[in-house]
Amino acid sequence: MTLTMSWEEWFSHDGIGLAQKVKAGEVSAEELAAQVAAGISGVNEAICGVVEVFDDAVADATVNGADPEGVFAGLPFLLKDLGPTLGGRLQEQGSFFMQGNRPASDSFLVTKMKAAGLNIIGRTTTPEFGCCSSAENPAMYVTRNPWDTDFTSCGSSAGSAVMVGAGVLPIAHGTDGGGSIRIPAGTCGAIGLKSSRGTFSISPYSSDFASVVSTQGCISRSVRDTAAFVDTCRGGAPGEFMPYWHPDTPFLTLVESDPKPLRIAVSHEWGPYSATPHIAAELERVAAFLATLGHHVEWVTPKVDFEKAYAAQTTCYITNFAQTVNRMLRARGLDSPPADLIEPMNIRIWEQGINAGYTERADMELAFNETSRAFGAFYEDWDIILTPTTARETPPIGTTEYLTITENPSALDWFGNLWGFFAYTPLNNLCGTPGLSMPLAKHANGLPLGIQAQAAQGNDGLLLQLAAQVERAIEGKWCMGDRPAVHVTNL
Repeated sequence: MTLTMSWEEWFSHDGIGLAQKVKAGEVSAEELAAQVAAGISGVNEAICGVVEVFDDAVADATVNGADPEGVFAGLPFLLKDLGPTLGGRLQEQGSFFMQGNRPASDSFLVTKMKAAGLNIIGRTTTPEFGCCSSAENPAMYVTRNPWDTDFTSCGSSAGSAVMVGAGVLPIAHGTDGGGSIRIPAGTCGAIGLKSSRGTFSISPYSSDFASVVSTQGCISRSVRDTAAFVDTCRGGAPGEFMPYWHPDTPFLTLVESDPKPLRIAVSHEWGPYSATPHIAAELERVAAFLATLGHHVEWVTPKVDFEKAYAAQTTCYITNFAQTVNRMLRARGLDSPPADLIEPMNIRIWEQGINAGYTERADMELAFNETSRAFGAFYEDWDIILTPTTARETPPIGTTEYLTITENPSALDWFGNLWGFFAYTPLNNLCGTPGLSMPLAKHANGLPLGIQAQAAQGNDGLLLQLAAQVERAIEGKWCMGDRPAVHVTNL
């Protein structure tokens, strides 16, 4: 097969850059799709990030409804196999129980993606129902880190992160209910934004306030691609249950200028959890770099009852996921999860959470409120909180303690262990605040380590401005300019 450009040239462009080539008539959207399909073919055996390629969408960039006049001009795009649906295409959610599930219609967010000109050409791996740290069930598939395939990509937006990390495409879809965009982006050397509540539609499948701990977004390798995705895909469906906000200035415009000097608090000791010494040292190094850009940087920890917040988050996850599983069971007339089709921890979560009462949920919401107000007060004095994206090293493949195939008998204990690893991401979901993981650091073994900037609700643009300033300062060389072992430029 003859590709439209070399892999080196391909990797030198982000999504907006490729879209500009299409608009200039230098390449076609179908040629871009063929290049991505070739990249998937070249790396997927090693890292297993793609479940299915839609061959008809590769051959015709408009077959799924992508608007060729949109900002992304038919740019190939991969949809995580969870969350928003593409009508007529399979969505199996990483689960044997959901195999063959074919939603009949698009979710509202997918209609926005299409209008933005994104050509959805396939679906990417996810752990079952997104409730896990990694897409790693050997009976289903094992998604591997492109930097070292002996290690996990983390998750739950696993397949999207490894495909962007391996240079196959510049941007892909993700969902984030506790770090599921930011964490795999951090481990795979990409950019991951969890947006503020009220950015992306959750219609038509969710409508209660607890559902909005989870949000949608993208994983990318340039700040302007993420800015363009948010600009074009944000907004609520008619009748959606809460207001959806829009900034005064489009993010694509905002990121062209540096932010004012910022007050940046740096912290990694969050209640019972703290980072390893190496990760703490990498955080300190990045904080010092931000100081050279003119920002005031100081080690300060928010005054938050972290233990209470994590306990509430655990209640939220257990009760939400229990109802997610229960809706699937009811749709098939089942009273309990089949052990041969649903993974052990997801069954335990269902057992733990299915009979939770209103009082338990009300106490959870009170804790959410206290936590949100505490962070809100902190942001009166500070613009940004800088943390690592993860507190521990990326696990090797086969580390079952974080997986839903674990034999751990306790859902409470399992979630508590997860928070020790992902300490710095889930409270953004609880509070509805934005967090952005940037590939600025490394673990001691050389694997990428994300550094996360967090801000108050609605300050997503400030995070993107800071990231764009960093991107310019490092001349676009995220990950210190290094590339993973599994990468399209090695094909």
